[in-house]
Amino acid sequence: MRAYRLLAYSRACLLASLLVVAPLCLCLSAVPAAAQTPVDLELVLAVDVSGSVDPDEAKLQRNGYVQALLNPKVQAAIRGGPFGRIGATYVEWAGESHQHVVVAWTELSDPASVERFAAMVAEAPMMTEQWTSISAAIDYVVPLFDNNGFEGMRRVIDISGDGENNRGRPVEEARDAAVARGITINGLPILNDRPNPWGGAAPNDLEGYYRDHVIGGPGAFLVPARDFDAFADAILSKLLLEVSGVPPVGRGQDLAAR
Repeated sequence: MRAYRLLAYSRACLLASLLVVAPLCLCLSAVPAAAQTPVDLELVLAVDVSGSVDPDEAKLQRNGYVQALLNPKVQAAIRGGPFGRIGATYVEWAGESHQHVVVAWTELSDPASVERFAAMVAEAPMMTEQWTSISAAIDYVVPLFDNNGFEGMRRVIDISGDGENNRGRPVEEARDAAVARGITINGLPILNDRPNPWGGAAPNDLEGYYRDHVIGGPGAFLVPARDFDAFADAILSKLLLEVSGVPPVGRGQDLAAR
C-alpha cells in the first residue's frame, strides 16, 4: 500500500512539472529569431599582413584605412544610401593559417560610430606573418557574413595586398565559391617594386593578377596603389566607390562567369 501511494505521488509530481514546463517550452519556441539590421552594404576589409609587408608598410596600410574612414566624403557616402548605414568588419590575413578579425562586425551610420570603428583599427596590436594566401583569406571571411546581425543590399570583400597567392588552394576556386554566394570581391593591389623582407622578388604584374584571378562578382573592380605611400589615396577612392555602389567607369564588370 505504501509503495502504491509513493508511485501515485511520483506520478502526480511528474504531471505537475509537465504542466509547468510545457507552456514555457511553447513560449520559447514562439520567440522569433533575432532580426537582422537592414544596411546598404555588408563590407569586409581584408588586409594583407604577410611577410612581404614590413612593419612600416603595415602601419601605412592601417593609417590609410583609418584616414579614409574618417574622411567626411566617406561618412557622407555611408549616410547617403537608402538605409543610411553599413555593416563593416576589419580582418588581417597572411598565410593559410593566419587570419584574424581585428574589429568585429559594427554598424557604421554616424560620425561617432565610424570614429569608434577607426579607433579600434588604429589601436589594435599589429602582427605580420610569412606567406600569402589570398584564397585562405577569402575562405575565412566568407562565413563571416553568416549571422552577422546585418541584412545588406550588397555583400563585398575588399582585399588589399602586395603579392600573389603562394599558399593554399588556387585563388580562383575561392573567388568563384564566394561569387556563387552573391558576394563581390574588389581588389586593391599595392604595386610595390622592392624585394620583400624574406628575399622574394616583387610580382611583375600584380594589377593584372588581381584583375584576372582575384576580383569577381557583379560590378567587381580594382583600384591599384602605385606603392604603400599612395595607399591612403587609393583606399579612399575605393571606399567611396564601394559604399556608394558605383563602380569606376570602364572597370566595373561582372567577372562571375569566368
